[in-house]
Amino acid sequence: MEYSTPDLCDLYPALVRIAGPVFRNYGGRRSFGGEVVTIKCFEDNSFVKETAGKPGRGKVMVVDGGGSVRKALLGDLIAEAAFKNGWEGLIIYGAVRDVDALGSLDLGVMALASIPLKTERKGAGETGVPVTFAGVTFGPGEYVYADGTGIIVSAEALPPIPPR
Repeated sequence: MEYSTPDLCDLYPALVRIAGPVFRNYGGRRSFGGEVVTIKCFEDNSFVKETAGKPGRGKVMVVDGGGSVRKALLGDLIAEAAFKNGWEGLIIYGAVRDVDALGSLDLGVMALASIPLKTERKGAGETGVPVTFAGVTFGPGEYVYADGTGIIVSAEALPPIPPR
């Protein structure tokens, strides 16, 4: 589905919270949206890998990596697993790697930056907790929408806007 964050903001201003403009789009899918599934971790992508291996149709993984850009929380292998399991996309408050491969997948990927260094997996982190970054809180079960213009969050699902 295609989403336009400007149009959703125009139509539903009282329903949306807007994330600060700190993200770049690395995925092959230019706009995406869905139900929020949260992960909180720091330089350890154990839970990102585990969650990407689960069914994700209609869902967006929102990862609070503490804003660290020292190690990548997402690379080509985990992104491929997320794609195969139907995830709409990932929003990572941290870094990614393998950006050419990410750009070739029909998967939304927003992150702060890219770096070639991977994380160590120690099983550290939490899932299913509210996470706050870029000036907004993302709650599990809420809805997030992202495109080249920005990222918005809503407590309820918003309908896609037909292309003009």
